Amino acid sequence: MFGRLQRPEADVIEVIIGPRASFAGDLRSDTSIRIDGVIDGGRLETPVNVILTETARVQCDIYAKTVSIRGIFRGVIRADRVELLKGSQVFGALHVNSFYMDDGVLLRAEVDIQGATQEELSQLPRPDVSASIPVISPTRPPTP
Repeated sequence: MFGRLQRPEADVIEVIIGPRASFAGDLRSDTSIRIDGVIDGGRLETPVNVILTETARVQCDIYAKTVSIRGIFRGVIRADRVELLKGSQVFGALHVNSFYMDDGVLLRAEVDIQGATQEELSQLPRPDVSASIPVISPTRPPTP
């Protein structure tokens, strides 16, 4: 039997492009992907994490939950969270809900932080517009 009996944990890294490997094309996985080598064109897609290490040289589009970058990236990322770590170089466009950037990062990209959806915003409590806001006058120190 060559099939899997049980699916791996989603955050387990089962796909690794090693530092001496290169890849071009579309790569889909239901587990995390780590890139140490070169990707030239195509698309990476996973419902979990993509990790680009300091030796990674990646030019493609990435669709993932979280993308962490230490290497060089060119392309478009659509993710829930992007982390640009010290030493990374990023060129292109980032479409994210959450964004983190260390010192020592070169970023030349459009960053679109989407945040809450319109439905989530409509569920936030609204202020009572009929309530008056008290205004307190500042006190002045006595003149000498």
